[in-house]
Amino acid sequence: MNNGKFTLKPMTSTCLQVMLALSLMHGNVNAMGETAGVVKKEAGMDTSVLPGDDFYRYVNGGWLKSAVIPDHKTAIGNFDSLIEESDNKVLKLIEQAGKAEPGSAVRKVGDFYAAHLNMDVINRLGLAPLKNEMQSIATLQDKISLANYLGKHLRADVDPINTANIFTENLFGLWVAQGFHDHTKYMPYLLQGGLGLANREYYLSSSPKMVELRKNYVEYIAAMLKLADVAEPEAAAKRVFDLEMQIAKGHTNREATSDVMQADNTWSMTDFARKAPGMDWATYFKAAGLDEQKKFIIWHPSALKTSSALVANTALASWQDYLRFHVINQRVNVLPQAFFEQKFKFYSALSGAKAAQPRWKYAVTATNEALGEEVGKLYVAENFSPEAKRHVNDMVTNLLTAFGERVQALKWMTPATKKEALAKIKATYVGVAYPDKWRDYSGLSVDVNDAYGNRERAQEFEYRRALAKFGQAVDATEWAMNPQLVNAINMPMQNAVNFPAAYLQFPNFDLHASDATNYGALGSTIGHEISHSFDNSGSMFDSKGELRNWWSKADLTHFKASSKALIAQFNQYRPFPDLAVNGAQTLGENIADLAGLMAAYDAYHASMKQKGQAITKEDEKEFFLSYAYSWRRKMRDETLRTIIITNEHAPVQYRILTVRNLDAWYDAFAVQPGQKQYLAPKDRVRIW
Repeated sequence: MNNGKFTLKPMTSTCLQVMLALSLMHGNVNAMGETAGVVKKEAGMDTSVLPGDDFYRYVNGGWLKSAVIPDHKTAIGNFDSLIEESDNKVLKLIEQAGKAEPGSAVRKVGDFYAAHLNMDVINRLGLAPLKNEMQSIATLQDKISLANYLGKHLRADVDPINTANIFTENLFGLWVAQGFHDHTKYMPYLLQGGLGLANREYYLSSSPKMVELRKNYVEYIAAMLKLADVAEPEAAAKRVFDLEMQIAKGHTNREATSDVMQADNTWSMTDFARKAPGMDWATYFKAAGLDEQKKFIIWHPSALKTSSALVANTALASWQDYLRFHVINQRVNVLPQAFFEQKFKFYSALSGAKAAQPRWKYAVTATNEALGEEVGKLYVAENFSPEAKRHVNDMVTNLLTAFGERVQALKWMTPATKKEALAKIKATYVGVAYPDKWRDYSGLSVDVNDAYGNRERAQEFEYRRALAKFGQAVDATEWAMNPQLVNAINMPMQNAVNFPAAYLQFPNFDLHASDATNYGALGSTIGHEISHSFDNSGSMFDSKGELRNWWSKADLTHFKASSKALIAQFNQYRPFPDLAVNGAQTLGENIADLAGLMAAYDAYHASMKQKGQAITKEDEKEFFLSYAYSWRRKMRDETLRTIIITNEHAPVQYRILTVRNLDAWYDAFAVQPGQKQYLAPKDRVRIW
């Protein structure tokens, strides 16, 4: 989950807002110093609350009362503890990499980190690294040279389906993936971009909080331009903001962005001048290295049309101010400390963080982004066993079987639609812990004394890697996440799911845990990711990952009706008087939570049957306690607001309420009519 795109904070972009599981383990001592076998189920619970009144507080309420969020964090909980643990492991590996043979792939990891960490060198260089970029902006003479500059700075920095990353400060973002309608060929996808705030709502909302934020944002732009010695920074800042406001008006909202059917817009090279006039597209695409591509998929046509017109109709001087600011804003972590402090001051108001993370955290994040799979090799060699991989693969097999059996048992689905759904399940590629083949970083140059240059070269390297896919066979087994990332992911166009090694750690997964614990936590995660192939977006792709309607009309009508019921259920959740959860915006994740938990429950029962073990009432409780504990998290209000506005995930305290739709939860905890979270059987949503 991505809780807002603020580059100052080391972040994980995650599909799950990751579910990290129960410490009701059996056996050895865990990383938190507790003996798993003697951890009490009551630890952190609030048993003064009835499970049927507030299940989240019943399981986590005691912990919520006492937990304190450190100043440098926006949230704490199981998810955050796993990230902390992974970062610390990676830090040690990266520091060791700095002692490797000079010129080796491993040494690049150490040198990249060391350069990013070395603020003495970065401060001493001052504005010098920005000189060439600022000069290239100053010498723009006309709209043709502007198109050339914009095209030259296009980057492969978005992924609207796999990682749900749709944010880029560049005017547009590029994603290279298999075609919507041809799984054998890579296609270029263009997405909206160009904003400094998270999305269009920050510009267009009339709420007092947003009005105040926009005022502060203009002041922030001016402060950054002043630090970079830009003339008349206050006037320039107003021009920058005014241009961003116009760009935002052409943007698609978060809900519509999640609808792949609205994204299915194929343009030929000749369509751009007619459908989005204003930009010199021939110049733009040549500078971007895309001039040989015949067709593009345009995720956000309105944004391309609006921004292209702005290129033609907005004064070149305003564009130059805009480009100067975004050059600075995107590179803060490799510029002098004053830039970092200024950006933290502004963006922390959106997250609620009171202090910055230690510098090494940002350096680790940057190294993971630039050389992720090289770091991943080092990580899995020390932190993931073959035995663990076999165990997780067995769980995956059980989950796929359980989901297939659920599909087979659906009374409302016609045989033809069932056949297609089962074909999807059978064809699913599952990656556990690490990719089948590793990326080659031999073409990336790293200088231990050049943090700024390393960043530029790493982004260029990744962009060229993306462009090199054109004309190549599509690799359905390619990973979109690093093994050291605490996350899990579904990639519907590849019909694949990945579970990185760092996610498969205690307390999320343990070889010595009971099936009730492992399936309640990790099993529901596996089920969640498999279920994404059948959520409101994933269900539109077939077993080859192609976008087509494989549903009968009646089946699709039933599916959409069930989805509307889930939307209505989540629309009722209101963490603030002035802000509610958007059930439509979060629908895909909510469907995956629901179907995933149901499949995990079935797989757990199947696993116990395979072992010839009886299931007790306590086992049933433990399954749901494990699930609820996996969502244990405390978050600042500012971050919570940002998630609700920008993210496709509902806040954790509402995602746990998925249990309201499972009959087994009512039986396990004797939930009765009249209790606050009770739903009558007819109101319990069942989709898969």
